[in-house]
Amino acid sequence: MSRKNIIGFTLIELAIVLIVVSLLLGGLLVPISTQMDMQARRSTNENLREIKEALIGFAIINGRLPCPSTQVNPADANYGVEDVTCTSPAVEGYLPWKTLGISETDAWGIARGSATDAWIGYWRYRVDRNFSVAFNLSTSFSSDSLSVQNSSGNSLTTSTEKPVAIVYSTGKNVTAEGKNADYETTGGLYQNDTQSTTFDDMLIWINRPLLINRLITAGKLP
Repeated sequence: MSRKNIIGFTLIELAIVLIVVSLLLGGLLVPISTQMDMQARRSTNENLREIKEALIGFAIINGRLPCPSTQVNPADANYGVEDVTCTSPAVEGYLPWKTLGISETDAWGIARGSATDAWIGYWRYRVDRNFSVAFNLSTSFSSDSLSVQNSSGNSLTTSTEKPVAIVYSTGKNVTAEGKNADYETTGGLYQNDTQSTTFDDMLIWINRPLLINRLITAGKLP
């Protein structure tokens, strides 16, 4: 075989190798991206569990749940701190992460640097007004009437034991979806569902029996 043929064969072989390597790398990109998304969801789920415990801990210490944070200016001393009082009617705000000592955003979040920055990945928070002040065993729900459903309209909470607090992440697409996007027009109705291409919000809630039980266990209620 001539030198020319040897060189020609080598170049062809190299081209085939490069094609094979490119195909292999292309095949790996999807699993790596999927693994990153799974890790972000796991991290956000862990944060939500910590937030739930932090809210209950706050209630044990203060005898109430915190109000949302509505301060928009990161330079303000009250940024990330609960509002002094909850508005009436109660509105959805952001979780007072400084007050609770938890992470500022979910796994997809970007910390804001100015008052005009978007709220990317910040925890959304809503609390029943009657539980944002000192409450006891006989405290009933306010007219806020918080509730949670799935996309099929099945209730995940009951009419007799409604959520007293709701927290959720807007997920990878950092946009509230489904009933979470129009909670104002649905009278405090929120949505929790299986993750899909059309819904990736991640939501938790605290109900009255759990909250009361934890306060009784801590010796804060008779």
